[in-house]
Amino acid sequence: MYFPSWLSQLYRGLSRPIRRTTQPIWGSLYRSLLQSSQRRIPEFSSFVVRTNTCGELRSSHLGQEVTLCGWIQYRRQNTFLVLRDFDGLVQVIIPQDESAASVKKILCEAPVESVVQVSGTVISRPAGQENPKMPTGEIEIKVKTAELLNACKKLPFEIKNFVKKTEALRLQYRYLDLRSFQMQYNLRLRSQMVMKMREYLCNLHGFVDIETPTLFKRTPGGAKEFLVPSREPGKFYSLPQSPQQFKQLLMVGGLDRYFQVARCYRDEGSRPDRQPEFTQIDIEMSFVDQTGIQSLIEGLLQYSWPNDKDPVVVPFPTMTFAEVLATYGTDKPDTRFGMKIIDISDVFRNTEIGFLQDALSKPHGTVKAICIPEGAKYLKRKDIESIRNFAADHFNQCSLLGKLRLECADLLETRGVVLRDPTLFSFLWVVDFPLFLPKEENPRELESAHHPFTAPHPSDIHLLYTEPKKARSQHYDLVLNGNEIGGGSIRIHNAELQRYILATLLKEDVKMLSHLLQALDYGAPPHGGIALGKQLFLL
Repeated sequence: MYFPSWLSQLYRGLSRPIRRTTQPIWGSLYRSLLQSSQRRIPEFSSFVVRTNTCGELRSSHLGQEVTLCGWIQYRRQNTFLVLRDFDGLVQVIIPQDESAASVKKILCEAPVESVVQVSGTVISRPAGQENPKMPTGEIEIKVKTAELLNACKKLPFEIKNFVKKTEALRLQYRYLDLRSFQMQYNLRLRSQMVMKMREYLCNLHGFVDIETPTLFKRTPGGAKEFLVPSREPGKFYSLPQSPQQFKQLLMVGGLDRYFQVARCYRDEGSRPDRQPEFTQIDIEMSFVDQTGIQSLIEGLLQYSWPNDKDPVVVPFPTMTFAEVLATYGTDKPDTRFGMKIIDISDVFRNTEIGFLQDALSKPHGTVKAICIPEGAKYLKRKDIESIRNFAADHFNQCSLLGKLRLECADLLETRGVVLRDPTLFSFLWVVDFPLFLPKEENPRELESAHHPFTAPHPSDIHLLYTEPKKARSQHYDLVLNGNEIGGGSIRIHNAELQRYILATLLKEDVKMLSHLLQALDYGAPPHGGIALGKQLFLL
């Protein structure tokens, strides 16, 4: 899972509460988050010195003696303060009588964000002073004793959602940024989803959670790998890009159903949407076809989806690679809005416009258009000029129309047109990818479109020996709101076919994969899998 990007555009959408949420109610959100995934209410205060959390106290606790620990969120006129912990907020009354002078001194002089422990009695707030926006808004704590556990120095930024902070500052002080409601919510949401996924895979469908090695040897294909020096001069380990080969070997070993919350490493510093290390839910099954994998993942997401989001509707729609390119201009389309690409070649078949004639006279030449609803109403002259310049800057890219579609959507939304509902999750399976692509540095040679272990489409196996560029693969991607959140394939389980693709078509050194080829020769079952992650788990 690239869980960063669970903070990319996708994960930001996933972790966003349905309605606008203010900081005082974070405890109730977290509590509902946990209770929705567990039958018993968690014992938040077991094994620690507190009796209760700040977010759990209600009118039903009136008269109880409690001990709370947390951070000073806010203080007003040295009469009360708001105490915060992971579970929420509670108001604490600072005693004013002389007998409690030492307690008052501690609570009045401690800087905001200092850590304190207080003990006292749960009492009702005075009539008319209740705060309906806080789950604990009907009560407050009458303090008897207090202890300053750790004073806070001047902070580089305030721990408040509305205070704007640069990304660089947030990363420098990540441990402070994690105190914010949204970051707490994101991490706990991620934890809940992973737990539900484990439950679905292990308890309901018999998968086995298996850890695979992190240090391995270099293998061909895919992204550039990170190297780790060994104690022997000139010899290095390689950090695996994914557990791909390991999980295939597990299928040869008869494990039948494997999964892992796997760490992956890819040296792709030049790509802005990638991280050097990320997490993914890695899955492999024996005796399965593409439909089986898709059904498994739809059920997995439906089962683990957060309760405060609209439920996942299955089955997800499916489009072929050729269809999505023709309709959206990209293999990971945002299907929350229309503005599809339309072929209007026939309209201009007899045109006298020179550049259109040139385009249509070329092999496979077409004229395509994007219809922008009420574009004349919302787009101004400078917008049209911006679109023209954008098209000129990206003219030589095959994905131009897809990028132009998104650029137009951005312009419309700056004018107040709602096209992409941030609460809508629009899933799409993209299938029938090409098995091979021409290498950028040498178009006469081939490289794997997915990875070299992807099985060809059953109808196209004969093309491997005649026209391999035309062969389709059994590769499938799961797309959500314009982001690829998962990808997988049915694997090659025949050693001779795998050797032919590696040596003859991809011109790879088969010695580097001799361990896998040998394993396939020893009765490898048909198998396939998928990895969910990338944007889904980008954090």
